[in-house]
Amino acid sequence: MTEPVLQIRGVSRHFGAVKALTDVEFSLEKGEIHALCGENGAGKSTLMNIIAGVLQPDAGEIRMDGRKVVVSSPSTAQSLGIGLVHQEIALCPDATVAENMYMAATGRRRSFLMNYKALVRDAQAVMDRLARIDVRRKVSELPISSQQLVEIAKALTLDCRVLIFDEPTAALTETEAQVLFGIIRGLKAQGISIIYISHRMAEIFSLCDRVTVFRDGRYVSTEKIAEITPDDVVRRMVGREITRLYPPKLADQDRSEDAVLSVRGLGDDARFADIGFDLKKGEILGIGGLIGSGRTEIAEGICGLRPIKSGEIVLAGARQSIARYADAVAAGIVYLSEDRKGSGLFLDLPIASNISVLDLGQVTRLGLVDKKAEADMARRFAARLGIRMGGIDYPVSSLSGGNQQKVAIAKQLAVGPKVIIMDEPTRGIDVGAKSEIHKLLRELAQSGIGIIVISSELPELLGLCDRVVVIHEGRLAGELVAEDMSEEAVMMLASGVGPAGSRQAADHAA
Repeated sequence: MTEPVLQIRGVSRHFGAVKALTDVEFSLEKGEIHALCGENGAGKSTLMNIIAGVLQPDAGEIRMDGRKVVVSSPSTAQSLGIGLVHQEIALCPDATVAENMYMAATGRRRSFLMNYKALVRDAQAVMDRLARIDVRRKVSELPISSQQLVEIAKALTLDCRVLIFDEPTAALTETEAQVLFGIIRGLKAQGISIIYISHRMAEIFSLCDRVTVFRDGRYVSTEKIAEITPDDVVRRMVGREITRLYPPKLADQDRSEDAVLSVRGLGDDARFADIGFDLKKGEILGIGGLIGSGRTEIAEGICGLRPIKSGEIVLAGARQSIARYADAVAAGIVYLSEDRKGSGLFLDLPIASNISVLDLGQVTRLGLVDKKAEADMARRFAARLGIRMGGIDYPVSSLSGGNQQKVAIAKQLAVGPKVIIMDEPTRGIDVGAKSEIHKLLRELAQSGIGIIVISSELPELLGLCDRVVVIHEGRLAGELVAEDMSEEAVMMLASGVGPAGSRQAADHAA
């Protein structure tokens, strides 16, 4: 028997009082795609950062080919043939795609001058395997999905024996994800070993050879994919049955014709035009469409984050004049960005400061922040959303991705909004936390808060929302209700085809 390419023995890591990892085990064979599963906070990303040299373990050892190694830094990891595609995008926005892809290699160059022509040529050849992105463009000019592809392309430039993918498809379209899966299978065929972290069971069971489960920072089990079911994996992840991922929808007798929010003829003369819909009291309204269709831009327009050239916004019967985000917040409309790291949170500030930041007036006395009032607010929302943390004074960067998302939601709730627009609210969140957030959104809708959800996950869009409007190339393609709602119907509208039974098709027939 040959030694595993990578073996983790008894690794532990603490962050203050929080035990992120306790005596965990993991092994990776040559040419294997090995899934690592667990709820947010289970320790998956912490272990990957230890393997990649970003963090150091408090105890335990790492072995490669049976030999103990010390991965003291990311550069050491790269020299050992270990590459990591981060869940959170970590690129230099003012540098080009090509410069980001070869940044590590550039730092090791001995020559004084860079051959930029060769850099662009080599970078474009790698990028063309994933998508048609001009590597001469600045990263800041790209949407989130394209930035994720740059992260993946950056890893492909390394001469890796072990390649770690941490939630690589969270921001990708289905087409982009399928291209990535083909590349991963090709890497496996070359003998490269893959660690694949994902909450999406369909991906894991179609792509991986084995699956290891962590729970609460501890090792639970390792099984061959052929000998386990998705339900088994979920049960081991959460330690309990997840009987209902989506709460019951609004009953017919509870439906109201009263509009919490009305949008009429909204346009920005660039990305979208003539957008109109009503958000009814007590319902969760979904906005569907392909990535790049204009969904996010519409949300930004409603919230004053993007200039509006035409149309009107009516909140609780009163027309609103929203020129900037502060106007939207004052009116009672808040927006949860799809990019929690870039625009949703202040990662280096304490959890308490992030939760209170949208309305400091609630926790300010005589012009100064009342730390006790701020702490009380933070503890209340942390308990309500189940945020796992060392303390409210810890920086948000110390939290797992799912717990960071919960802090972002708490920040919106802290201002007592009338309408919350959530853009990809459960992106990168595990199945247990998703269930909790879905339940919370339904409770908020029942309490009278208007909820709009933008999601690229069709099961979430259909399972959570009472009604779905679909956007195609910046215009309203149609509306789906009740029995009309299906993945096929959403995709047909999103592609510019009106399915039979949709509100759009009925309007055309009339």
